[in-house]
Amino acid sequence: MPDSAAEFDEELKSKSEIKREMHQMQDFALKLVKLSKHQRSKIPFTEEFKQELILADKIQNKHEALRRHVRHMAKVLCEMDLEPINQALDVMANKHQQETAKFVHLESLRDQLMDGDNSFIEETLNQHETMERQKLRQLIRQAAKEKKLEKPGKGFRDLFTYLKEHITF
Repeated sequence: MPDSAAEFDEELKSKSEIKREMHQMQDFALKLVKLSKHQRSKIPFTEEFKQELILADKIQNKHEALRRHVRHMAKVLCEMDLEPINQALDVMANKHQQETAKFVHLESLRDQLMDGDNSFIEETLNQHETMERQKLRQLIRQAAKEKKLEKPGKGFRDLFTYLKEHITF
């Protein structure tokens, strides 16, 4: 029981605020329904909510039934911890940015390797044990030779592909 009027006011939400929150939750539930099955498999749902999504898939073309079911799903979501779901959605949304960062990192690594610093090559080989010393050095020599002759080349791409295959983030 609240001790003062100020605490009592903090605990109560206006009817409009409750409606806004429910509409946001319904929009979120509809967003989850519209995800593909492959995308849903990457999100940690409870078994109960997975069953709700299966039912939503079955009634996808019955608009009024789907609307009522989405309202029900929003109520279920209100009782769940949404943090893991939001984290999984963020990871899926930022996939392109992660791939771009990986690509840029591999390009800079390739350029550093082509500069010919022996200690950097050894350090790279030690960090990534799946790489073969001879193969890496051969690709570096070939790419550096093409760069010196100012030919856009196959060796340049081959070195990048080799790095891409053997370096994990």
